[in-house]
Amino acid sequence: MPSDNALMFDTWSVISLWTAIAVYALAFICYAVDLAKRSDESIRQKDRELVMAGGSGSSPASGADAGQPVPHTNNVMGRIATTLTWIAFLLHLAATVLRGIGAGRVPWSNMYEFAMTATVLFTAVYLGVLFWKDLRYVGAFMTGLVTILLGAASLPAIYVQITPLSDPLKSTWLVIHVFVASLATAFLALAFALSVLQLLQTRRERRVREDPEHAEKKSLLRTIPKAEDLESLAYRVTIIGFIFWTFTLIAGAIWAQDAWGRYWGFDTKEVWTFIIWVLYAGYIHARATRGWRGVRSAWLAIVGFAAVLFNFTIVNLFFDGLHAYSGIS
Repeated sequence: MPSDNALMFDTWSVISLWTAIAVYALAFICYAVDLAKRSDESIRQKDRELVMAGGSGSSPASGADAGQPVPHTNNVMGRIATTLTWIAFLLHLAATVLRGIGAGRVPWSNMYEFAMTATVLFTAVYLGVLFWKDLRYVGAFMTGLVTILLGAASLPAIYVQITPLSDPLKSTWLVIHVFVASLATAFLALAFALSVLQLLQTRRERRVREDPEHAEKKSLLRTIPKAEDLESLAYRVTIIGFIFWTFTLIAGAIWAQDAWGRYWGFDTKEVWTFIIWVLYAGYIHARATRGWRGVRSAWLAIVGFAAVLFNFTIVNLFFDGLHAYSGIS
């Protein structure tokens, strides 16, 4: 049984976490409203194009011009949503730190703790990238994903009280291996969101090229970057995630040698970690090969992240093995 002091820290951790989930949900709503405003802005821009075409006697914008992004200026809700995301992130981080203090160790030794840590890094990566590039158009996806994953992990079926570490986890590699795996997952989640948008944008741009005069008028996709730009950004983010995932695979093998006396044993978690590495290596190779750019490479990125989610949910819950650290009895 955990001590009273540990229980107190854990209680405050849970309170902070559920507050963070509520604020994440509010941020998701604000981001969704911002997306709706993007659609309205797209309508107004389309109307302006038609008026200008009528006044000049020329035809509406060509397929190439119609495919250009519409500047998004009415972004008050987007700024509010980002502020709420920062508040949720700080509450989320506080919950993670309090769990660690109560446990007297790093807070990622079971499925509940890993979900807490991984999702705080999801948000950290998203907010960090915002300093470099305005990606608020994926804010609804990122906050929605964190809300769902964190809410599911906090349910009584997944949540576990603070427990001592099992012998194999009493290693410095717990700090290194799991943290880097969480960080890799965060970058791959962002690349996944960008790849989904890339597919949607590719479909819209194809319709615009085929029939620019009757292309959809109300589309929030008109206010986000072109599919080619989304693909390029997703590729760069994936490269970072892949580097971290490669380190995760190598560090895991070293830790396995230290804990169990072998580098590789075809454990379910080991196999899936390698499958994920192969999928993303294939994505990077496909992206570097001109014939596999575009839709096919985007689908590889999506399948890769689906495998990541499978590895950290289904494999943890339903497959036995040396890596069965879900903490659920």
